[in-house]
Amino acid sequence: MLASSSYPFLSALEMMIVFFAFVIWIWLLITVFGDIFRRRDTSGGMKALWIIFVILLPYLGVLIYLIAEHNGMADRSMEQMKAVKAQQDDYIKSVAGSSSADQIAQAKQLLDSGAISQSEFDTLKQKALG
Repeated sequence: MLASSSYPFLSALEMMIVFFAFVIWIWLLITVFGDIFRRRDTSGGMKALWIIFVILLPYLGVLIYLIAEHNGMADRSMEQMKAVKAQQDDYIKSVAGSSSADQIAQAKQLLDSGAISQSEFDTLKQKALG
């Protein structure tokens, strides 16, 4: 330990540094394991070897994986974010419905085809605008 008992602030600071280093280490492990399981370009056996390597030699395994696969990790992360954004956009479009201009245009088509009367068109137009 760096701090002696005569400097309690240094002891507390040292404990905070150790705690945050541990949190970062756990975050790195979760990131590496998540990337290993997300990969579609490797076989199950290769994934198992990476997992075993990271478990048996944790610091070296994580560092080697980060160095060897850093470009692939970034690409897979970007692909996942794009897929999530596309799903979110599709959901928003499906829930939002049509705009008031679209609703008025549909009502106008119904009016022109004779399916609704002028008063019904006016009512639909007011609902779309209101």
